[in-house]
Amino acid sequence: RIVMRILAIAFLALGKQSQSFSTSPPVSRRLYSSSTSLNMAKKVLVPIADGSEEIETTCITDTLTRFGADVTIASVMPGQLLCKMSRGIKVMADKSIEDVVEEDFDLVVCPGGMPGAEHLRDSEVLISILKKQKSAGKAYAAICAAPAVTLAHHGLVGEKATCYPAFRDKLVEPSSEAVAKTGLVTTSQGPGTALEFALELGEQLFGKEARDKIQKQMLF
Repeated sequence: RIVMRILAIAFLALGKQSQSFSTSPPVSRRLYSSSTSLNMAKKVLVPIADGSEEIETTCITDTLTRFGADVTIASVMPGQLLCKMSRGIKVMADKSIEDVVEEDFDLVVCPGGMPGAEHLRDSEVLISILKKQKSAGKAYAAICAAPAVTLAHHGLVGEKATCYPAFRDKLVEPSSEAVAKTGLVTTSQGPGTALEFALELGEQLFGKEARDKIQKQMLF
């Protein structure tokens, strides 16, 4: 009888405990993607398309995320977020370009690659974003084919810009520098210069001290 009473008391205690657990309020947890609050982060747009260059796209997005930027990858392909890049790697965009047209960005960066740069050139929504960026006095950038094929076609780049060597004839007095900054526009030559390009953009947004830190972490 004593054993039965002990067991009954134990089951009663467990029942009350489980009831208290079930009626307790849920615990709220906040997750952050980086050490920088997204409300304070610099906003960066990276438009992509079928045929965009994957090394450049990845260098830009990865490096600027390391700095603490809030990077959005947007597809310019109609009704399509999944883009097949120039060497066959598939990249899933965060949003379509139409979804970000009303947003404000601190920087817009166009990767190169063909025919990706042509798709960027032909996106009326993206070009309107780039023109708004220019009129607002905000930075924008392009690498590889994009300075010549995307920007120059719409009068969005001037003298002393740089690009992939095969497209230099589309630029006015092109620079031979790996990375060239002229006014609001920063340009670069191709996959091999993509990391230096991304670090330069990070420095423009976050300063030299931040660049030195990220560059050291990346062993560059």
